[in-house]
Amino acid sequence: MKRFFLVTIGLLIAATQVCAQYDPSFAHYWAMEPSFNPASVGKEAKLNVAGAYSLQLAGFENNPKTMYVAADMPFYAVGSYHGVGVQLLNDEIGLFSHKRLSVQYAYQKRLLGGKLSAGVQVGMLGETFDGSKVELGDDPDDPAFASSSVNGTGLDLSAGVYYVARNWYVGLSALHLNSPVVAIGETNELSIDPTYYFTAGYNIRLNNPFLKIQTSMLGRTDGVAWRADVTGRLKYEHDKKVMYAGLTYSPTNSVTVLIGGNFHGIHLGYSYEVYTTAINVGNGSHELFVGYQTELNLYKKGRNLHKTVRLL
Repeated sequence: MKRFFLVTIGLLIAATQVCAQYDPSFAHYWAMEPSFNPASVGKEAKLNVAGAYSLQLAGFENNPKTMYVAADMPFYAVGSYHGVGVQLLNDEIGLFSHKRLSVQYAYQKRLLGGKLSAGVQVGMLGETFDGSKVELGDDPDDPAFASSSVNGTGLDLSAGVYYVARNWYVGLSALHLNSPVVAIGETNELSIDPTYYFTAGYNIRLNNPFLKIQTSMLGRTDGVAWRADVTGRLKYEHDKKVMYAGLTYSPTNSVTVLIGGNFHGIHLGYSYEVYTTAINVGNGSHELFVGYQTELNLYKKGRNLHKTVRLL
């Protein structure tokens, strides 16, 4: 299902042809893979905590604002390697608020020199519509619109597969596999179509041992709309110091500038997305990413499944 973009009356957003799906897009998708693929949880031998805040269409009233917080980690049990994760998403778009709380599990297996993971996600969706702020003009008692805040919940199921080797990775996933239908109040409901994702990435090593080019892409579709992001980042890494800068191109949508690095053990990243439609450069989208990782030692001696997985 297409995401709603509620803006103030008179905002000529239709001319921009900016559209999206139910799930929000993140510029730092390459650092937030569990947000769209549950099979990626626990891919490194680290506790991984990530958070992001996105403010889209800056300068417009009722513009979308999205907050994401997640954590994942690997563990070893019953002779196998696994990953677990939890995430919270809060997406506010005008009078609508979309929330998702999910838990994730992935089973991991060595295969052809890399690691193959299969994952599932179970979540609860919370949908809210604040009807108290709707102005109906000449028909204030229109029964099609709630006059107060109404909400509803629904079960959400997702799944994915993910394969990672030394210098590359690839993943397939599907969110909302059960096509949730959330009743919002007594007269309205929200139907959510499955969304399918494909992601891949490759590290290009340079002659300078401290520099590398990290490429990645993410494509998704719900069968009606689609979006693709292709990213290139130049990364400097030496003596625990990490800095990067990059660009993302989304055909027919936007160009995004990214910059970030590790500061005192904290990964900080910032991006600004400029739309290639009629929206002014100053009305783009800001995103702030914060991440933290700490090494874990949960594996049998000499059998660390994750020792070659260092793509980000």
